[in-house]
Amino acid sequence: MTALQAIILDFDGVVANSERLHMRAFQEALAPTSLVLTDEAYYERYLGFDDAGVFKALGQNLGAPFDAATVQALVTDKAHRYEALAAAGELLFPGVPAFIRRAAALVPLAIASGAHTREIEDVLAQSGLRQCFLAVVGADQTANSKPAPDPYLEAFARMQAAAGRPLSARHTVAIEDSRWGLDSARAAGLRTVAVTNTYPAAALIAHAELVVANLGTLDLATLDRLCAA
Repeated sequence: MTALQAIILDFDGVVANSERLHMRAFQEALAPTSLVLTDEAYYERYLGFDDAGVFKALGQNLGAPFDAATVQALVTDKAHRYEALAAAGELLFPGVPAFIRRAAALVPLAIASGAHTREIEDVLAQSGLRQCFLAVVGADQTANSKPAPDPYLEAFARMQAAAGRPLSARHTVAIEDSRWGLDSARAAGLRTVAVTNTYPAAALIAHAELVVANLGTLDLATLDRLCAA
């Protein structure tokens, strides 16, 4: 690699095929309430939020806002339901482990995600990939979630510190699956690549410098050329 210095990956929808599990966990947690989260609404309006943000925004949008204590209780319930669903099967997209191991052998890697850090750490540990990442930043690690730049800024800072050398944001690639995440990465000054695991290319092309099918189809030479451009 001559131009590519580092890579920061989103987790859900990029590394882990878990967006559908998060949606089901939200829906199950909301079942005792009067509010309904449809599949269409989740993907169209709420996928980019962290857990608390989903419940807050949904309540406000449907005219029945939750108080802070109720939001926290829903977040806790949703986390338990997600863990139960995740324990039932394989979560990684095909080709992801090979890509991560290739990339980690050449450049520093980090995670910047709207998922909780413990959820991310558990999946990475189970798949034998945790050692590939110098930093893992979940929703509980920053004051503001995507599309704010905070998750990527924090992940970049921690990754740079762990690498023990200066890194350039303009030579660091963020890989995302949603427009909210891409906007967050761009606001943090990073180069942007989208995968179409969650949304079609047409919905992402305006927010990313490069759109590919998934990590299994992405090679590091392409990222190096992007950073050199």
